[in-house]
Parts: sequence; structure tokens; C-alpha cells
Amino acid sequence: MSAYGAITRSTKPQEVLPTTLWKSAKGYVTTHHLTLASASALPGLLPFLHSCFAEELERGMTYPQEILQGETYTQHMFEAYYFAADVIVAVVGQDVNAVGEKINGEVVSGLDIEAARNGRSWQECIAGCYYIKPNYPGRSSHICNAGFLVPVAQRAQGYGSLLARSYLYYAPRLGYEASVFNLVYVNNVASVRLWEGLGFTIAGRIPRAGRLRTADGSGEEYVDAWVFYKRFDPVEQ
Repeated sequence: MSAYGAITRSTKPQEVLPTTLWKSAKGYVTTHHLTLASASALPGLLPFLHSCFAEELERGMTYPQEILQGETYTQHMFEAYYFAADVIVAVVGQDVNAVGEKINGEVVSGLDIEAARNGRSWQECIAGCYYIKPNYPGRSSHICNAGFLVPVAQRAQGYGSLLARSYLYYAPRLGYEASVFNLVYVNNVASVRLWEGLGFTIAGRIPRAGRLRTADGSGEEYVDAWVFYKRFDPVEQ
């Protein structure tokens, strides 16, 4: 939900986008395009992602949503927000030598997420995920937004950067022309460096945009936020 209400996509891809392969510091991951319907057919996936996202909201340092005292952030609330359109889920590869000379974004034909999972628990194999949905409605719905999530157990392994690079692959193939990130808090130095390194420009700074928890857990503080923008490179036909 946004200031415009629920935003629906004006266009849809004809079919699910193919699985792609991305090199990581420890081998590779495969990225899989899901919707709420396809994710619901994978036992245990939505509850796991819901728990990871709820934990991130409890930390109170990256997303603007707030879980109030006595409130429960339900799986239904998570699904309505995170799976409003398209989601990309990254799965850690098992054979680190299987990549060979393959490049980032190479299509892996016929490999669905269950095959990539290969009997592992979601906790073991999910490197992270992100949603892609319109940032604005109607006449501006060609500009998208994304929200990234890396499970705590998978952090500090370079997966955030990998997901960001794959976003630049998938978003234009979903029909979007550009991306806006409305709230990148200025104290999230790693994210700021990442988006600047990928060619995003700062469109503005919002003073006191977030009432965030402090890193030491001693209280809360108001933090400014950057607005980032990038026009995507044209997709080769």
C-alpha cells in the first residue's frame, strides 16, 4: 500500500521470466521469478520469507514499516505488501565448480526453484529476495521500486550486491523503464555505496525521513533519506 493506495501493474510479462545464474564470492546463485500464486505452491517458502521480513521490521533500521507493541505482523500482511507484483528469489548453488565460464545473467533453461533447492530447507538455501512493483500508479507505472531482503544467516557474503545487479537485469524485462528508491536512509552506508556504484543518481534528500532504532539498541533517532533514480538500459530483443 502506498500514498496512492494499492498499485497494480499496467502491463504483465507474457510468461514467467527464466532462471538466471549469477557469480558470487563463494560460487554462484540462481535467481527465480515468482508471484504470490507460484510462491504459495512451494510449501514453507512464504512462512520462511515472512519470518525473515518480520525480523527485519523488528530491527527498525531499514524499512519504514513499524510493528507496534502488542501487534503481530501477519503472513497475510507480508504477502499483501511484498508479493503485490513480482518477486525474485535467489538460491545458493551447491557445486561451486559448476559455473565454469558462465556470466552473470546467463539463462539456465529448465531449472526451477525446487530443482535448485535440491531437497535443502529454505533456511539453508535462500540467499535473499526482492520485490519489483510500480512506484507510482497509472501514467507513471513504468517506473518501479524494489525492496531487498537477505536473511540474517546469509549476510556479509556479498549476496546483497548480487541481488542488486540482478535487479538491473529483471526490472527492464518486466516492462519498466526506470527505478526510484524513495527511502534509502543515509546511515545505510553500504546500500548508498552500492546504488551509486551501479549508476543510480541522487534525486533528493528528505530530512528526518525515518524514526529509526539506533545500532546500539539504546533508543531511536531521526535519520535523513536519499531518493535514488536510474533509467534502465534498453533490453536487447
